Amino acid sequence: MSGSLRGKVALVAGATRGAGRGIAVELGAAGATVYVTGRSTRAHRSEYDRPETIEDTADLVTAAGGHGIAVPADHLDQAAVRALVDRIADEQGRLDVLVNDIWGGEKLFAWDTPVWEHDLDNGLRLLRLAVETHAVTSHYALPLLLRHPGGLVVEVTDGTADYNRDTYRVNFFYDLAKASVLRMAFALGHELGPRGATAVAVTPGWLRSEIMLDEFGVREDNWRDALDRVPHFAISETPRFTGRAVAALAADPDVARFNGQSLSSGGLAQVYGFTDLDGSRPDAWRYLVEVQDAGKPADVTGYR
Repeated sequence: MSGSLRGKVALVAGATRGAGRGIAVELGAAGATVYVTGRSTRAHRSEYDRPETIEDTADLVTAAGGHGIAVPADHLDQAAVRALVDRIADEQGRLDVLVNDIWGGEKLFAWDTPVWEHDLDNGLRLLRLAVETHAVTSHYALPLLLRHPGGLVVEVTDGTADYNRDTYRVNFFYDLAKASVLRMAFALGHELGPRGATAVAVTPGWLRSEIMLDEFGVREDNWRDALDRVPHFAISETPRFTGRAVAALAADPDVARFNGQSLSSGGLAQVYGFTDLDGSRPDAWRYLVEVQDAGKPADVTGYR
């Protein structure tokens, strides 16, 4: 992928950590100029109160071979998003890839808690962060993306359309948020396709994000130590795997064949031939259906 996106400009909205950071870095590794946004900066932490910052992500993008530009932005703030897009237009004159990866809901949902028992303010805040932010960003960024043909919009979610259609995801608010993002890609596909651009939804598999590694008390270099407690974690993947999926889509001259579709990192690895950092190709969503949800013992043979 080296150099395949040279001269292209991307905006990864929600690039502080996790899949957003992995996507930004891999777009940079392919040579793109990448604007990375979020609320966690070296000067100010968001309510997550974690050490990752957008400046760190921008530095990783540049180190990978691209040009990383950190811009603090709360994507619920319409004026801030408008100013962000105006800056990209002034500095670059184009936007080729928009990645809507804003989430921010980790501390706002309770597992298996019905809507009438769930904290309502937290649930509504989750929907604002996970859904409204994407709509605001698309509203302001898409006119710039449409200036040149071939633009790509990636809506990052959790779960494929097939899996989420038949599976209750965590609780009412979480389920609604992830389904909404899938539907956004479908709707944007109808609006962008006739205008020369493409929209897709992309889901990682079981992501070894910074937060997930901390939750399991492991690091990336010893993540398998968590398998005694959570055996199915064996199918997990790094954020860079999703990044490589998005970079492959962005470099594909025939990406319009996927317009409006729901895609996964593991599925796209089979199409484009990329691997995770360890050389494997974890196919998490097929594994979840055929092994984990089927009640079988953890065994990733044939799935990575």
